[in-house]
Amino acid sequence: MSKEIRSYQCLDISLRADDGEPKKIVGHASVFNEEIDLGWFREIVKPGAFKNSIKEDDVRALFNHDSNYVIGRNINGTLSMKEDDKGLAVEIVPPDTQWARDLMTSIERRDITQMSFAFEMVKEMWTSEDDKKDLRELVEVKLWDVSPVTYPAYDGTDVGVRSHEAWKEEQKRQQPPPEETVIDEAWKIELQRKRLELKLK
Repeated sequence: MSKEIRSYQCLDISLRADDGEPKKIVGHASVFNEEIDLGWFREIVKPGAFKNSIKEDDVRALFNHDSNYVIGRNINGTLSMKEDDKGLAVEIVPPDTQWARDLMTSIERRDITQMSFAFEMVKEMWTSEDDKKDLRELVEVKLWDVSPVTYPAYDGTDVGVRSHEAWKEEQKRQQPPPEETVIDEAWKIELQRKRLELKLK
């Protein structure tokens, strides 16, 4: 499994009650173009990263990414997601259960104020800048779940680290050989040419 989890600081999660409808949990599970430092590298989410997954995948809303606490699902309409100018906007209609009501109370009291998303990489881009850590751009991801979270976390970064290492190795392979290697190869070619001329004589 190559699941990764990302959280962002100061996300907007709150409750909303439309006329005649049950309360919904609303907020953003991700924001676009906001850089986070993952220790080994930096990372941002690009607009459009969730577009295909929103249309095609079976995504859950969980509490703290725990599959024992399902609070919504997109295929039955209790979870809706869309990309807006800010990021991945979500609306969740929680079940009428005691633990879900407790969760909504915690959100209403602002004890829980952040959201997170779990994903699998589909397409990424790496770039290197002088005097900065390498930058990973999430271009397209497959969503596993979105979750209100008690503590923001950056779980699963080992997947990103492996991707970073593979990219660095590819960069090394694409670099031109050192100048002395080029000279050495040219000298070998010239020596072979002279040997051939001697044989022909």
